[in-house]
Amino acid sequence: MIDFDPGTAAPTKGTNQRNGGDLVVETLEALGAKTVFGIPGQHALGLFDAMGRGNLHFVSSRVENNSAFAADGYSRATGEVGVLFLSTGPGALTSLAGLQEAYATGVPMVVVASQIPLDGLGARRKGMLHQLDDQKASAANVTKSQRLIQHASGIPSAIQDAWTEAISSPQGPVWIEIPQNVLLDPIMVPPVEDALAEAFDNPPRVELVREAVKWLSTAERPAIIAGGGTRRGRAEKSLLSIAEQLRAPVICTPGGNGAFPWTHELSLQSWIEDRYMTDVLEDADVLIVIGSSLGEVTSNYFTFEPRGRIIQIDAEPRVLESNRPGLGIRADAGQALAALDEALAAAGAADTVTRSWHGTSPEDLVKDSLAKVTARLESQDLAKELKFMHDIREAVPADMQTFWDMTISAYWGWSCWDARQGQFHSAQGAGGLGYGFPAAIGGAVGLETTGKPSRVLAVSGDGSSMYSISELATAKQHNVPVTWLIVDDGGYGILREYMVGAFGQATATELARPDFVKLAESFGVPARRVAPEEVGDALKASFEADGPNVVVVETLLKMFGPTHLDN
Repeated sequence: MIDFDPGTAAPTKGTNQRNGGDLVVETLEALGAKTVFGIPGQHALGLFDAMGRGNLHFVSSRVENNSAFAADGYSRATGEVGVLFLSTGPGALTSLAGLQEAYATGVPMVVVASQIPLDGLGARRKGMLHQLDDQKASAANVTKSQRLIQHASGIPSAIQDAWTEAISSPQGPVWIEIPQNVLLDPIMVPPVEDALAEAFDNPPRVELVREAVKWLSTAERPAIIAGGGTRRGRAEKSLLSIAEQLRAPVICTPGGNGAFPWTHELSLQSWIEDRYMTDVLEDADVLIVIGSSLGEVTSNYFTFEPRGRIIQIDAEPRVLESNRPGLGIRADAGQALAALDEALAAAGAADTVTRSWHGTSPEDLVKDSLAKVTARLESQDLAKELKFMHDIREAVPADMQTFWDMTISAYWGWSCWDARQGQFHSAQGAGGLGYGFPAAIGGAVGLETTGKPSRVLAVSGDGSSMYSISELATAKQHNVPVTWLIVDDGGYGILREYMVGAFGQATATELARPDFVKLAESFGVPARRVAPEEVGDALKASFEADGPNVVVVETLLKMFGPTHLDN
């Protein structure tokens, strides 16, 4: 055990004795992990003692759900597995909201949580610190699987298996628990020399691909919805080829934003919540849905009533036909679209039928539909909002990754943001507040680790920013190159708008909040407050700086009028 001086809370005596924690660190390093997020805790000290003998870079957050968001952002930005270390009980439970987002969005993570000593587990209530009846049961709703490791020799194989499961489609977070004594006790197990984790194969069934080709070869009005699974499966190249073979209009969901070129002549962009787009999709005689459940947002709040046949491709079998009947193809999106692309080309599907939407070419249909959306927006007194989003887009470099909280700016971003060569990340999977800034910290750390341009943008409202305001300390401590745009409208803006629209008045939506500029500066983080029309210039200047910085804009933004209520 390590002795502590209570006056300094610093170790007074250390040891080089290898323990169970070393097996965790060694296995993670052998699997390719470079960075770990989390917060130390009493039962997890064996992990942190071992990190002192290893090469993992540890990023210390201030709240565990933000650690989970950061590991999530790291994975999304880099394509690597996010790794999270948690303490027992309250620490583990506090992470669950962040893990729900990763689980809902299919982000691969390995979560290592400590546990009370082995002799405290079971049905007995011994009154140990942080004791839960069944800690891993609490994680069952937000992780792919949960494991309890009861002896040190089982650690390397368990972590290797967890890593394999995390990266296998459908991807997601995997939970491992290790009791305090298993982490701390000296071990006889030799150092881990190698570890291998390869994703399980998840190809489409041949007969289903053949049937899909039959449908598409005779379709006059095929269309495609590209969901988040398209990006997770790295299926962008195949998607583009299929769309061009079929001359099929493509619309991206918020999670799929960036999966298809924004300015392509077949791109309906991401206006998934607009009735004009719903009309187009309803009129398709064959609709390909990739990596989406056709859920609340994608179905324009369940007003979508397709008249044609649906081909639904998803790695998660519970998603298939969960909202609409169709030809369900359970497969990784990348493998499925590659197979479909090849089969369509072999069948000569591009030449089998004239693609026409009642006498209008697919390309003209796309152009006309986008023009209708633009006209609708311009009729709603949204000049400030349109300019605000345009100014942000023009200020952000084309290859910069952006992270968006659940706030009005993000809801605009779901529909209007052209990701260009960067990536668009938002918390729409689970819809919890507080995602943007900690995820951006994780993303920036990951990009820096992989040697890529690492400056990222986080966008939050004043309400959502308070969920993660303590992570200013994390950003400062690690000098993370993240610019945080806080749009301050004095409350929960979207809830205010919903309540006024539904009830004529808002209740409990207004917030007392700090002076965000002074608060950021108190952490040693440079900050500025600017008018809405100055946001572009402020962001450009902030992107040129070193380390973290904050831009605050005090303004009230409105959402475009919902079209599902008019149906």
